[in-house]
Amino acid sequence: MVTLGGTIAMSRASGETGGVSPRLAGADLVAAVPGLDQGITIIVEDFRRIPGASLTVDDIAELVELLHKAAATGTDGFVVTQGTDTLEETAYLLDLLYDADAPLVLTGAMRNAAMPGADGPANLLAATRTAASTDARGMGALVVFADEIHAARHVRKVHSTSVAAFSSPGAGPIGHVIEGVPRLHFGLRRHRAVPMPLQPAVVEIVYTTLGGDTSVLNDLDLRADGLVVAAFGAGHVPETWVEPLQRLAERIPVVLASRTGAGSVLTATYAFPGSESDLLARGLISAGSLDPYKARLLLLAQLRAGVDRARAKAAFTERR
Repeated sequence: MVTLGGTIAMSRASGETGGVSPRLAGADLVAAVPGLDQGITIIVEDFRRIPGASLTVDDIAELVELLHKAAATGTDGFVVTQGTDTLEETAYLLDLLYDADAPLVLTGAMRNAAMPGADGPANLLAATRTAASTDARGMGALVVFADEIHAARHVRKVHSTSVAAFSSPGAGPIGHVIEGVPRLHFGLRRHRAVPMPLQPAVVEIVYTTLGGDTSVLNDLDLRADGLVVAAFGAGHVPETWVEPLQRLAERIPVVLASRTGAGSVLTATYAFPGSESDLLARGLISAGSLDPYKARLLLLAQLRAGVDRARAKAAFTERR
């Protein structure tokens, strides 16, 4: 079990009032769940103790190195606990970089340990049971929350406070934890892992909005190595954005994603200036069904691994 902090590790110091902060170590989390280690040996690694909002891509790259070393020496499964603010993104990044077969399960909490009905212990128990299951081997990164098992490539945080905050729009959970037993409904095709990041890179996301000004695109190629456009609907932007995006796509990879949160970017349904077919013909790369956050991470991982534009485009074709 590797702990990164987040709400699941947050509490107040004795006698304090007000907000909470990350205070609990992994040993505290384990102690709060009687029987958690039934039939298994749990080794705890306190890797970070920070809010999810403060995690970085470099933190996750370092975490992957730790996981690979542990998997190579015989660890049978991993549970990663962290803050839910970035859990959908770290799960997908781990899914891109992690290439061992040992189950890798992320979880957290929406209610901190000082609140009535704290959900951290139940989530930790379900995640641990899933990580110990041989059925979860070779499936990449999974997210277990509220007894649902989600694939990292589909999961999203869809509510700011609900204990059922995680969902997989358009796909649904791939399994459930029932009476403490993980039940996986179907398997997943594993994609080839992206080589570990070697060099720094910056990828920005720009969202389309009603009447949005093109100034948000100005000189983006001078401060970013890649761009994701979170477009309207099935991949549409205002007509005024077309030429600026084409100029950017001639200099850096520009990925076209949908801001809707479910569904895919189309390829040939609409033909007006700023439509999906118009933009793809001008050199933009389709994100397919990847949401803007995951599209950013896929492009970022490719650029940090030093691949060329053609290989980066191929990665989206393989994974969308």
